[in-house]
Amino acid sequence: MRGKKATKRKIQPEVKYNSVLAAKFINNMMRSGKKTVSRGIFLGALEIVGKELNQEPYEIFEKAIQNCMPQMEVRSKRIGGANYQIPIPVEIDRSQALAMKWIISFARQRKGKDMVNKLALEIIDASNKTGGAIKKMEDTHKAAEANKAFSHYR
Repeated sequence: MRGKKATKRKIQPEVKYNSVLAAKFINNMMRSGKKTVSRGIFLGALEIVGKELNQEPYEIFEKAIQNCMPQMEVRSKRIGGANYQIPIPVEIDRSQALAMKWIISFARQRKGKDMVNKLALEIIDASNKTGGAIKKMEDTHKAAEANKAFSHYR
């Protein structure tokens, strides 16, 4: 490994739910430094989720993130002039970051009026193990499974 390992930054928990996970999600969703806009979208989406499912919205959000977290992924490695896709287990922090990134990106891709509703629908879908983010996670697992033969290169 080259250089020093980056130091982990301490993230302040989100105020309403007192959660670091929610704060990370808001930071991931933020564009152009507009954190209040991002926070408003997140809280609005959770409100819609709570109304639709008549359950605690934050628990549904946590379940959605948990369902989207990949266990394995493939990394490209050059060996003897050929590139191999090598399956590797994903660390928890990266797994969580990927899940958040996928939920946000598939919410943005949805057709609809505003981001609040699109994010709410994507969170509901992810908690029910459907939707784009779950499909992406399954595709990642399939790629890792298909390249299992190259796991000895790790």
